[in-house]
Amino acid sequence: MTRLSQSVDRATALLNGADLAADATVRELLTETTQRRSLDLSDLAPAEQAALIAARSQELQPSTEALAERIITADKKGRRFIAKFGIDPTGAEVHLGHSVPMLILSRFQRMGHQVVFIVGDMTAKIGDPSGRSDDRPALTDEDIARNLTTYRQQVTPFFDFDRAQFRHNGDWLRQITLPKIIEIISQIPVSMPLQREDFRKRLDAGQGLSLAELMYSVVMALDSVETNCDLEVGGIDQFLNMQMCRKVMDVCGQTPELVVATSLIEGTDGTGAKMSKSKGNYVPLTAPPGEIFGKIMSVPDRLVEPYFRALSEWLDPELAITSERVEAGTLHPMDLKKVLAGEVTAAIHGVDAAMKAREEFVARFSKRTFGEVEDLPTIPDLSQPVTEVVKALGFAKSNGDVRRVAQQNGLRLVVESEGGQEQVTLSADETREPLATLVKDKLDGQTGDYYLKVGRKLARITTTA
Repeated sequence: MTRLSQSVDRATALLNGADLAADATVRELLTETTQRRSLDLSDLAPAEQAALIAARSQELQPSTEALAERIITADKKGRRFIAKFGIDPTGAEVHLGHSVPMLILSRFQRMGHQVVFIVGDMTAKIGDPSGRSDDRPALTDEDIARNLTTYRQQVTPFFDFDRAQFRHNGDWLRQITLPKIIEIISQIPVSMPLQREDFRKRLDAGQGLSLAELMYSVVMALDSVETNCDLEVGGIDQFLNMQMCRKVMDVCGQTPELVVATSLIEGTDGTGAKMSKSKGNYVPLTAPPGEIFGKIMSVPDRLVEPYFRALSEWLDPELAITSERVEAGTLHPMDLKKVLAGEVTAAIHGVDAAMKAREEFVARFSKRTFGEVEDLPTIPDLSQPVTEVVKALGFAKSNGDVRRVAQQNGLRLVVESEGGQEQVTLSADETREPLATLVKDKLDGQTGDYYLKVGRKLARITTTA
């Protein structure tokens, strides 16, 4: 059993049966998943490594099988597998979206492979046109150095830069000769860079498009030739640039790199636009814990699973469990979103800070009482077994459904008073007992309003003095 599978087993045990609304459970879960971000993955077989990378890639070219084979080949040759990532340090502030490829690179690093960062001190002076409708201003050497320092400081929670190799592409691009450039570009059709939709839009609108911008992807590809890398990681907006890298490596007689393209996460406003500073729908990595937690809590429910996939080390089987519990009504979507907010906050600031932010958020926003909920159904007859009461309310279709809710800690008696709430979890065996017996045994002597909570559904219990 691998270290990763052991971690997944521990987390799965919590996800299957524990109360994910309880602080103690959430702390235990966050401790497990946060530690997983630095877990040694070198005991995974090549096929397992490739599958783990593919699971969080929007595109993996040419295939997962090709990645596994490339890892095996590197090992047979007695060399480390090389994963490349290019940075054109064009901005000082980094947001959560920039961390997505870092998680993939961290996995490669923890598998024992070499991660090489290409600092685009030369290409940044051209300006990457990806996704831009106009020219990008060139940067000075001082701008680049300052932005790189800031980048490393902010992204450190997601990647161990001390174990990576940094190379500046100016070191070789300044040495390349014009005949060599002409030799390469003579074998590349103009149609390749013009595949870019943003280029076509600019041309259709009669706007400028410089030859330098057309050359950007070719120049970027020379970084791959210099490092002779096995694979390149980048956002999906870099996919066509990485295709050019494969082409140029082939032109230069090298085995083309494999390509891993990661998703661009949607911004917190839920409009469909990608996360970006210009749109104000971003989470800065420098934000304090409470702000990060609150911004994640503000995203639409439909973004919870995509955010988990892009920003955490959770695996698909773990996400499937939470989806099933939400569907079954044993896990409230708000509780799952709080786990996500804690996951992201813990990655940057640690588990203690995440739990503190969670506590502060609940104190500010989650203190609505059950007594404020209108049109709750009532349970006038407490003499029936809990299974019959729940079915009569329409909260479940069968005794088995009721028992499953109980097994996942979703069946509770609640007493609410001015002093707050107290909840008592009912076991699957107790679902056979009359509700009146359980109310007497569990809540006897407690004053306040009584409720039966079945997953996300709620009913008021009427009692006689």
